[in-house]
Amino acid sequence: MRRFVEEADRGQRTLLPECLDDFIDESNPVRVIDVFVDALGLAGMGFEGVEPAATGRPSYHPSVLLKLYIYGYLNRVQSSRRLEREAGRNVEVMWLLGRLAPDHKTIADFRKDNGLALRKVCARFVELCREMGLLAKASVAIDGSKFKAVNNRDRNFTRAKVERRRAQLEESVARYLSQLDTADRQEPSEALAAKVTRLTEKLT
Repeated sequence: MRRFVEEADRGQRTLLPECLDDFIDESNPVRVIDVFVDALGLAGMGFEGVEPAATGRPSYHPSVLLKLYIYGYLNRVQSSRRLEREAGRNVEVMWLLGRLAPDHKTIADFRKDNGLALRKVCARFVELCREMGLLAKASVAIDGSKFKAVNNRDRNFTRAKVERRRAQLEESVARYLSQLDTADRQEPSEALAAKVTRLTEKLT
């Protein structure tokens, strides 16, 4: 009698195919990504390709690629080639994209063509957090009374400081988009280097 858990036969056919939704539990973050993106007005935010072209090959809807990018951001997957691979092997991404598998060039072009719109998505995400009560709210009252107190500079916000923080956030988003470009440029050379290493090992 076997004492190990037995794996399923890879060649076994099933009468009723398994539902992909069964693999994604209710608390999985990809469900949040899905709802968040579907609630956005992508055309108003400046995304290209929201309306399909009347002629030519059908394209991917911007929401599909946006969901993929947000997933990559949350899971530290920056390269377009890696995102392409995830779409073909990762069950979470398969569920999120409805089993669509865009190639790396399509993924990279989407980012290049919609950089400004992607920044707007970040701002909308902050607004959503506020609407859901995930960010603390505070009431501020001002009068002429003066009291001796100790105020931490990090917790003291003026209009100028808020604007600086907002600018820092925009710079952070811009840096991340730049890192994505860098990752796309570096990956082919890294793959080539790995191939050369393997060939060298075989020859020695």
